[in-house]
Amino acid sequence: MDEGNCSSITEFILLGITDDPSMKVVLFTLFLIIYLIILVANIGIIVLIRIDPQLHTPMYFFLSHLSFSDLCYSTAVGPKMLVDLLAKYKSLSFLGCALQFFFTCIFIDAECVLLAVMAFDRYKAISNPLMYVVDMSSRFCYQLLSGVYVLAMIDTLMQTIITFGLCFCRSNEINHFFCDLPPILLLSCSDIYVNELALFVFSGFVELCTISGLLVSYSYIIASVLKISSDEGRFKAFSTCASHLTAVAIFQGTLLFMYFRPSSSYSLDQDKTTSLFYTLVIPMLNPLIYSLRNKDVKEALNKLRNKRSFK
Repeated sequence: MDEGNCSSITEFILLGITDDPSMKVVLFTLFLIIYLIILVANIGIIVLIRIDPQLHTPMYFFLSHLSFSDLCYSTAVGPKMLVDLLAKYKSLSFLGCALQFFFTCIFIDAECVLLAVMAFDRYKAISNPLMYVVDMSSRFCYQLLSGVYVLAMIDTLMQTIITFGLCFCRSNEINHFFCDLPPILLLSCSDIYVNELALFVFSGFVELCTISGLLVSYSYIIASVLKISSDEGRFKAFSTCASHLTAVAIFQGTLLFMYFRPSSSYSLDQDKTTSLFYTLVIPMLNPLIYSLRNKDVKEALNKLRNKRSFK
């Protein structure tokens, strides 16, 4: 295209979830409740893991960072979406859109890889429990966490630079409730082949690392569990992975459907519904999945309640 025809966009207009005034108040109330649960539940898990010595283990170290990722990417999207549900003018500056895109992507990517790291942690705990503390030392855990954020940063920086370096000359109205990649690309009059290739290569690499890590770790976990002689021991080992497997299935299934389905099946309305699920519903579900099915977390909560009752 002729770059001279490229208009300089200083802001985007987010069209939001719905135009129905009667639905906006209902959705605002529902999503406000969900977002408050996200805040309370994820901050609660982070604080609980921080203050309870029993939870100072690699497993809960990674769980606290999973809650941190959930909290960050839901906050990058949630408050603006809530404001827009009641606002008449739903604008977002070009820089604001880029920043929202960046922070949403980096913490979603981080959560992807973190789930694979948590599977590796479970493998170490089940395959050789006597050496678990030595193998998963504090230094090694921080190295793994650094790798998570480095990988997420590389992918997110690449996606952000090439996406917001495009020429937007069709419209500044994003048919979505936040700055997500597919609806932004629809506004561009540049050739988006490079963007699609980058999504396939870089984001595909992150997904490949995640899914490969999950498959390898759980293959070894299953092999280790089958070597356990007692039924009770096998059940206990599998139960420690149940929460993680539930979180992985929900999160990975949603992301794969969202970003790696054929473009011919793309639908903006379907896109909004799926985006709501992974930006708000999953960050609300994760703390509930890990706390309701986790004996250590429930015991830590009970101890905290008992301490308060004696004061």
